[in-house]
Amino acid sequence: MDASHLNSAELQQFLSQEKKKAMLNEMVAKVTNVCWDKCITSAPGSKFSSGESACLSKCAQRYMDMSITIMNRFQSMR
Repeated sequence: MDASHLNSAELQQFLSQEKKKAMLNEMVAKVTNVCWDKCITSAPGSKFSSGESACLSKCAQRYMDMSITIMNRFQSMR
């Protein structure tokens, strides 16, 4: 999206949306790195083993749950 024609309110909304996208991308990258290092212990083949799949799923879920808990905690401190 070209932001050059936006007024101040639209620009602020655009910047807010872009910041949220960047934060989401950063979170996905972090989860990927952390869970990959934890769950993939050998050279990956064409498919994950059932243990690796379960580990990746649980790891990502725990990470998301913890992120939500932390976010809620910060919001309640306001």
